[in-house]
Amino acid sequence: MLKTLRPLLPYLIRYRRGLALGMSALVAKDLAAAALPLIIRAAIDTLSRHLGLAAVLQFAAYLAGMALLKGVFQYWMRVVLIGISRDIEYDLRNDLFRHLVWLSPDFHQRNRTGDIMARATNDLNSVRMMLGPGVMYWTETSLTFVLAVGIMLAFDWRLALLAILPAPLVSLAVILFGRRIHALFEKIQSMFSDISSRVQENLSGVRMVRAYAQEQAEMRRFQELNQKYIAENIRLARTSGLFQPLLEALIGFTFLTVLWAGGRRVLDGQLSLGSFVMFNTYMGTLIWPMIAMGWVVNLMQRGTASFGRIHQILDQQPSIVEPASPVALDGLRGEIELRDVTVSYPSGAALQGVDLKIEAGSTVAIVGHTGCGKSTLVSLIPRLMDPSAGSVLVDGVDLRRLSPRDLRLRIGFVPQETFLFSATIAENIAFGVETATPDGIRRAAELAGLAADIESFPAGYETMVGERGITLSGGQKQRTAIARALLRDPAILILDDALSSVDTLTEERILTGLSAIWRGRTVILISHRVSTVRQAHRIVVLEKGRVVEQGSHAGLIGTGGYYADLYQKQLLEEELEAI
Repeated sequence: MLKTLRPLLPYLIRYRRGLALGMSALVAKDLAAAALPLIIRAAIDTLSRHLGLAAVLQFAAYLAGMALLKGVFQYWMRVVLIGISRDIEYDLRNDLFRHLVWLSPDFHQRNRTGDIMARATNDLNSVRMMLGPGVMYWTETSLTFVLAVGIMLAFDWRLALLAILPAPLVSLAVILFGRRIHALFEKIQSMFSDISSRVQENLSGVRMVRAYAQEQAEMRRFQELNQKYIAENIRLARTSGLFQPLLEALIGFTFLTVLWAGGRRVLDGQLSLGSFVMFNTYMGTLIWPMIAMGWVVNLMQRGTASFGRIHQILDQQPSIVEPASPVALDGLRGEIELRDVTVSYPSGAALQGVDLKIEAGSTVAIVGHTGCGKSTLVSLIPRLMDPSAGSVLVDGVDLRRLSPRDLRLRIGFVPQETFLFSATIAENIAFGVETATPDGIRRAAELAGLAADIESFPAGYETMVGERGITLSGGQKQRTAIARALLRDPAILILDDALSSVDTLTEERILTGLSAIWRGRTVILISHRVSTVRQAHRIVVLEKGRVVEQGSHAGLIGTGGYYADLYQKQLLEEELEAI
């Protein structure tokens, strides 16, 4: 367990003063609690010799004062230690989110969103419970046990040995049940991740579920997962439930033994009545530590299992890392070069030995069959991924020598899959541009052909788009993403099939508006429409991850290759639509 929790040491060290204060209050509280039975012993032995009102009031005042002192220290113990656990939870949540944002896209492609969310919520709460109540009660119960047993040994070691007789059995039960609880809780947390992932996928794809009338089927799958989750939680409850009665049985047996042996010693005159009451009072104080030990073990095992799951994420390293001494990007002309670039996935190679040079300020279109590597190629430019072999250069500098953040700030990227945040249209357009002004946002929307649509909305630019932009049409979402890219005023603009959801008339209007701002910046277009790419300075045709054709629109039509076939097919489609 200590090895698992070692990464938590920096968080604990950060709050070492608070922890020292809280632990000092805990020690003071336990010392005050340990003193109470001693006062009771003295009171009973004194009052058994001579009963007087003054002595009664005196010992009553001692007990009240010590109880008040114990209460004050107990209050500060809880406030400080539980508060620190909340502070550590806050820091850990921030660090986890920062790490998740920092990790490369390939990590998020390998891991389910629901699983990550379960670790960031349920597991994080278990870690907080371990660091707060878990650590506090572990320390408190241990110290209470040591103080009570130490005092009892000092007064009558024979009776004290009888009182601590079940301790080895308790330790054995803690070890055996602790291992079982840890294994069960790890399994339960994994199942909770499965449930979270199923809910997240169904809510995100609710339109698809309804379109295919799969509501009942998805409900059955969710019910099966939920039943298994409940079954494992019941197994955990049974294991935890068996642990506590076992401890109580051991405690009850110990009470019976002490009552029998201590009563005989009192009757024989070997032990004063006050000492006998003191022993029983200490036995009473030991009930909570022994019973709480089961709860604390449960908390600690849950916490270690959960932190192990969180640390699996924190231990991940991004595949895209910033160089130790990045080359400064004072200005970016926008020249892009791919040298013998190969990109391999587990399913096969997406790009194979691609050599391509894009001049600064030129507009280049990339076309090809679905799955030929177009999106992979443009993902290399903002360094969302690195090539398996070869190199990508911007202005003659290998991207691995540049700061990814500085590079991306100078690139406007509209990916194939449009993503909008659950915020206003204005906030979505201004995403990533802290200095954005209302006029700048409006201008970007006009260039993207979105301004007229926005003005028709009741709230205009303050319209909430809903989660993932669900309240907008596909074309409106794409144009919002284009406006977002344009607002950055990028040196390199990448449009990955960004006009696929708009009609040809809207496309023509957008392209006309964009043509003016394309001058002086490097533009890369991906599209399946000839109408989108025909005005590009150069058109590059990819097939099976290789560049098979490149040239102007007129030049490629004359070669009779893939692009010429695509042009003829779309020309025929337009003629049929006209008829």
